[in-house]
Amino acid sequence: MDDAVTETGAATGGVRLLLRLEGLTLFAGMTLLYATWGGSWTLYLLLFLVPDLSFLAYLSSPKFGAMVYNAAHSYLAPVTLMTLGFGFASPFTLSIALIWLAHIGIDRALGYGLKYSAGFGFTHLGRIGRQART
Repeated sequence: MDDAVTETGAATGGVRLLLRLEGLTLFAGMTLLYATWGGSWTLYLLLFLVPDLSFLAYLSSPKFGAMVYNAAHSYLAPVTLMTLGFGFASPFTLSIALIWLAHIGIDRALGYGLKYSAGFGFTHLGRIGRQART
């Protein structure tokens, strides 16, 4: 068996489905909150894919790429921003947090989980890309 596979765990079966449905719920919920909030759809479109710029870190190495990707696709920073946005009554900060969480949600719904240092295709939701079929 491939060493990368044995060194990375991935959710399977019903747990994987549940995690992906959670992602879909997060995307739908944050987008609905953003719409209810009356946020700018131009801002939403401009910022929605910003977390994916973390892919560029893979140009350095898979380990560094996974670290940067995971930092940009973890709930830690956007939930902190959301808390600060509410605490300081900052609509712009809240907007960024809602958009960021929506992005993370759709990624998880599509199966793009947090990455292992074995390579971009190894995620906590299972393998993605061409590697998933091998």
